Formats: sequence, structure tokens, C-alpha cells
Amino acid sequence: MSDAGEKYAGQEAPLKLGIVTPVLSMNPRVGQPWELTATPEDIRVIAQEADRLGFHHLTCSEHVAVPSQAVSATGQARGTRYYDPAVTLSWMAAVTSRIALATHVLVGSYHHPLQVAKTYGTLDVLSGGRVILGVGVGSLHEEFELLDVPFADRGARTDDFLSGLRSAWGVAEPKYDGAFFRFSSLVVDPCALTTDPTIWIGGRTARSLRRACELGSGWVPFGLNDQQLSGLLAELRNSQFWEERDLPFDVVLGAEELDPVNDPHRSLDRLRSLQELGATHVNLRMLQNSLPQFVEQLEAVASLGILPSIDPTES
Repeated sequence: MSDAGEKYAGQEAPLKLGIVTPVLSMNPRVGQPWELTATPEDIRVIAQEADRLGFHHLTCSEHVAVPSQAVSATGQARGTRYYDPAVTLSWMAAVTSRIALATHVLVGSYHHPLQVAKTYGTLDVLSGGRVILGVGVGSLHEEFELLDVPFADRGARTDDFLSGLRSAWGVAEPKYDGAFFRFSSLVVDPCALTTDPTIWIGGRTARSLRRACELGSGWVPFGLNDQQLSGLLAELRNSQFWEERDLPFDVVLGAEELDPVNDPHRSLDRLRSLQELGATHVNLRMLQNSLPQFVEQLEAVASLGILPSIDPTES
């Protein structure tokens, strides 16, 4: 354990650290040149090293197709590369044994709840129950039009999708009667290993946080500073939604540009500040310009003493 890690030891509820997986999406703001030509072998190394070191989860985002006009208008914020999450997380499941597999995030309106229950329920079976479903409402109007999905009612449609998904997850003969989705008298086999899916709701508004509290297992915000996050979380904890919730709630915050190799104290302080904001999990983006440097940063995070101890003999 590093000197910086000694400050963290003894905390009752240490953070669970996940990785915004390099290579799988190429956001011009954070993507590195080596990722453009990275191979499946590089992805395997990333997944296996994160698994070996005890990280909580890997992520994979979703866009089906980013229209060219949207790229030219918003390319600096969105990028063009998005590996398919179902295929990619399945592939990573096959080369790992412990680490959770998180969609970060699926666009709920693009899917029927039964399709997600079947696809990711199958992955849940094959991976031994390691699926986390990150779900968002979506904001790329042009992609909605391309896929012939209504944009205006996407919030209400996503809410119904989430309710339908919860009804179908881990249930061989699901039934649901909602505003947009209805199903009964059918069989979904295989289905997920449990009937209690972990669903993290993405977003940056008070509405997304309420949606997470009502219909999800946690909230994974983006594009908000610490002051905004603190205000929204304080508002939630003073709300009726929070009073009525009797289950644990994950708050999955992001840490950008961490450099635990060269500045472990500052990296640890940032993680502690996110915990003080209310984080239970943190998605990490670390400074790196090559695969070896990324792996070195993973090992440096492990040296902070936050990650759980892993028995190398366990499979």
C-alpha cells in the first residue's frame, strides 16, 4: 500500500472503482491516438488486468450509428466510435472471471424491454451474474430519426421501458401492461440469474436522478461539476422519493484525468472528495498515451489500497 493509501485504510464502505474502458469509444476530448489502431488483444489485456487487480466493473457505451451531420456539429463532445455493448461485454466476459460488465449507457428508447431482458439476461447467465445495466434517455435527435424512434416522448418511453425490463428480468414467463410496452403468455429462456437487476440511470438533470430513485438501482451522471452534483444529491435526500425508497442506492460518479503513477496523493484526494459528495462507485479515466501506460496506471490505483484483496487461486 502506498503512503497515500494509508489515509484510506479502515473506511467502512470503500469506493468501488470501475473503468471507462479505453478503445471502445473514441471521444475526441479524451481519446488517445493509440486507441485508434488498438486491437482485440489490447482490449483483452485491459479487461484481464482490471479483473486481476480487483476493479469493480468495465464499461461499454451505446450508439447504433452517429449521423454525419451530428458528428460535424457535436463531434468534440460525442465522437464516432462505439463498440456494440452486448457483443463487446460478452467477449470481455469470456476472458475475465470476476469483474462486472456495465452498459454505460444503453439508450432505453431504442429497445424493447424483452429484447434487453433476453440479450443481457443471456449474458448474465454466461458471465455468472455480472451484468450491470446502465440506461439513459438519449439526446442525439438525429439518431432517433435514423432509427425511426420517437424523440419527443423518449422520457416517458424510457420510464415504461425500465418498468417493463424490471418485470421481465430473471422471469421465464414475464407479464407487463404499460403505456408503451405490453406482453404476456410468452417464455424468455434463458433469463437472468436474479429478479433484481442492477440498473444505473444516466443523466444530468434532477429528473434523471428522480428516475434513478424511482426505477433504478443508482445514478450515473455526466457533465456536472461538484457543486451541481452536491446540490442535486442534497435535493434528492430531502425529497419524498428518497423517503419512500427502502433499498440501497448507488451513486456512480466520474474521476477525470487521474494520474496515480505520478501523483498518488492527488488521485486519492480526488477519490475521497467524490466519496464525500456521496459516491459509492467511481468511473475512472486516467492520464495515459499507450496501452503499457494505461496498465501502469491500473497498477498504481491498486497500490492505493482501495481495491479489494484478490485471491489469485480463485476462479
